[in-house]
Amino acid sequence: MSDHEVPAWAIRAATIDDVEGIAQVHATSWRQTYGRFVDDPDTDPWFEVAPRIAMWRTNLDQRLYETVVAADHTGIIGFAAVRPTPEPDAVRPEELTMLYVLARAHGSGVGQGLLDAVLGDRPASLFVAQDNPRAHAFYRRNGFVADGATSSFGPIETAVRLVR
Repeated sequence: MSDHEVPAWAIRAATIDDVEGIAQVHATSWRQTYGRFVDDPDTDPWFEVAPRIAMWRTNLDQRLYETVVAADHTGIIGFAAVRPTPEPDAVRPEELTMLYVLARAHGSGVGQGLLDAVLGDRPASLFVAQDNPRAHAFYRRNGFVADGATSSFGPIETAVRLVR
């Protein structure tokens, strides 16, 4: 997108009315990104929407994360969430816990807009699947580098921590 183009989407703070839309994007983007890590995404519980609805209701009710959404004429197409890093000896004061965009919006600037809105250029950490080159390139462009720490979650065998 050039400096003069107006995006066909907008970013705003998430509200409780966004629960189902966020949950749908969360499950769909997980399927699009991580479905290849499981035998059958149609039967794997990590890709179900219903548990994410309950999770997001709690997240937004209790304000567990600062959460922003990107929406276009169809509804929510992406979201990002950040929180203070819970460990007392954290490598960075904040953690970008989630940034997901539907595949149809990849390359549109939505991901960058979400990152800018929820985190700006503040120092933070995040975990990303080791086998996710698109995400690694995005975070590298935004100043994040691997610090050697690894983890795993859900169907993702190895996630690496990035910091800036």
